[in-house]
Amino acid sequence: MEQTMKKPKDYLIFPLDVPTMKEALGFVERLSGVVGTFKVGLELFVRCGPEVIRRIKTLAPQSKIFLDLKLHDIPETVRRAMTRIALLGVDMTTVHCGETKGMLEAAVRGADGRVAVLGVTVLTSVGSGDLMDAGYDRTLAEKMPELVLKKAAMASVTGCSGVVCSPLEAAVIKETFGPDFMAVTPGVRWVGPGSQAGDQVRVATPDMAVKNGSDYLVVGRPIRDAENPVRAAQAILSEIERAVTE
Repeated sequence: MEQTMKKPKDYLIFPLDVPTMKEALGFVERLSGVVGTFKVGLELFVRCGPEVIRRIKTLAPQSKIFLDLKLHDIPETVRRAMTRIALLGVDMTTVHCGETKGMLEAAVRGADGRVAVLGVTVLTSVGSGDLMDAGYDRTLAEKMPELVLKKAAMASVTGCSGVVCSPLEAAVIKETFGPDFMAVTPGVRWVGPGSQAGDQVRVATPDMAVKNGSDYLVVGRPIRDAENPVRAAQAILSEIERAVTE
């Protein structure tokens, strides 16, 4: 997917990180046509189930849907779960780049080409100290891009469509695996109202993320918590447009 062919809104993913169907659909109604993709995560999916996917598709038929459940289990369980996800008609979904390629291979088999499978590399809330606490060797924990590349390589060889990584690592992902291997980046923070990093550690602005090669930018709180979410989203789109055209 060539970035020059995309409109600014096609870069923007808005996570529906709210606890109820009513709140989620309210954001879909307001932001349909402004953002290109709506992300459904664990909180909303556990509360509302597949019905929320159907409702989003009805309200915003031109929008993409990213079901972000970050599967992580034995390969057969992941394969079977992925077959169910593929039947929902979503565009993208996630599986952790865990301890074995087998889990990623199973996810891709289950998807059967009906949904783009993204491997989650290292969460953007994780820093080097967290990795060392989890048992990673210091030399690897302190070289985050190398660890992300190792995990991305697993995703690439097993047939995943791309990875979820921080915007700081998007450039090396593109350099290593080519333009068609997607880099979806949370940890994007607009410099404006609502731009606090929160629990994210590895962050960048929309401008930096696009210039680093991000295909999709996940931007939640700066839009969700703004007094006027549509205006906030449009301001971010303006920054994306500048980055694309420079």
